[in-house]
Amino acid sequence: MQEKKPKLIEEVINYLRLKHYSIRTEEAYINWIKRFIIFHNKRHPLEMGDKEIREFLTKLAVKDKVAASTQNQALCAIIFLYKEVLKKKVGELEEMVWSSKPKKLPVVFSKDEVRAVLKNLNGIDWIVSNILYGAGLRLIECLRLRVQDIDFSLNQIIVRNGKGDKDRITILPEIVKSALKERIKEIQIQHKEDLEKGYGKVYLPFALEKKYPNANTEIGWQYLFPADKLSEDPRSGVIRRHHLGESAIQKAVKTAMGKAGIKKSAGCHTFRHSFATHLLDRGIDIRTIQELLGHESLNTTMIYTHIINKGAFGIMSPVDTL
Repeated sequence: MQEKKPKLIEEVINYLRLKHYSIRTEEAYINWIKRFIIFHNKRHPLEMGDKEIREFLTKLAVKDKVAASTQNQALCAIIFLYKEVLKKKVGELEEMVWSSKPKKLPVVFSKDEVRAVLKNLNGIDWIVSNILYGAGLRLIECLRLRVQDIDFSLNQIIVRNGKGDKDRITILPEIVKSALKERIKEIQIQHKEDLEKGYGKVYLPFALEKKYPNANTEIGWQYLFPADKLSEDPRSGVIRRHHLGESAIQKAVKTAMGKAGIKKSAGCHTFRHSFATHLLDRGIDIRTIQELLGHESLNTTMIYTHIINKGAFGIMSPVDTL
């Protein structure tokens, strides 16, 4: 009997996992591919081509008014579908309307505002927020940290598989060291209990689980900020302890901002912007900041030169000289 060919979406998922794409990218790509198909009245992508791709992406820009990054993600998903799954060449997509990318300066906390927010946090929320500001991490990078990523002797944090699937080293803030040591002791106790119950195998990226079959039970690979409850892995169906979700930390920071009386449109990522800006204001070399942040291009880091606390263009207003 001939084996039944998987449906298109199942095929896309198989290819994404074969290429070791993250679960987040997988979910995003599947969403965009479904939206592309539905937009064209559920026609099969093999029946469509450059014209239909242009129409969909133009609609996102003109009608939906999505951000440039959002439109680009949709494009990447569709290109993946045609190139990797359908093995069909896509043209240059000329005459397509691209979303404009407005030049917006990032929102930054002052040092007093950072103190005020941190003062209204405690426990894990306090530790995570101190790492976001003190090391310049993105929230998801912080929550994905493993026990072995903290090097107390060298005062550094190793960020693995960051944006662009790159590793980097950044600062371990002195203020969180004792709290993290206590945290690791708690994780060891929790992990031992999980193992005794028949669990305790943490998710390992890519082929590491096959290469190191026993590593997923080692304490070094356990998440530094594990979830309170065990849950089912959406890919494998294995019951294990994942890392904390972002929403709880985001909510705690927003609440702390409210208590501190801060009205800015800010959140967890503002700590990262503040880390870069405050280092720059102290005279730290911008290329060093680029490395700490993990920016591929120096131009990305250069935006912080426009917001250091010296006023527009670094000059004093004439009204203040009267």
